[in-house]
Amino acid sequence: MEARVNGPANPDVITAIQHLYKAIHAGGVDRRLLSLVHLRTSQINGCSPCVFASIESARKAGETDERLHNVVAWRETPFYTEEERAALALTEAATRLQDGAPGVTDEIWDAAADHFSEEQLNAIILEIAMTNFFNRINRTIREQAGKTW
Repeated sequence: MEARVNGPANPDVITAIQHLYKAIHAGGVDRRLLSLVHLRTSQINGCSPCVFASIESARKAGETDERLHNVVAWRETPFYTEEERAALALTEAATRLQDGAPGVTDEIWDAAADHFSEEQLNAIILEIAMTNFFNRINRTIREQAGKTW
């Protein structure tokens, strides 16, 4: 499969994205957790370039291969903290809206709110939204795995 778009991105869009990521990383959430959120969102959406990039980013942040390989089955493994589980449940609920799932239920929200401040929750939600944004662009233009941004 070949990518549909190969030209440079609009510089104004790049600047806007950089500002959004600056806000995400200023939210006080560990980079490794943000990488897990990015990875799980991208797995759900089948976005191979984002799966590739999130694994590379997570490794640079010190994440282990054991945990990265098991994100897809996080509920059935002992490798994640309760805080991480709350973030991953929020990630799945917010990402699977198109599947007819109930979305972010009060139970999921309350579990996340028990572990994260409002500022941290805002950063996680923005990370989920940005990842979904890129997943949809990459799937549309058939971006190929192997790049990191």
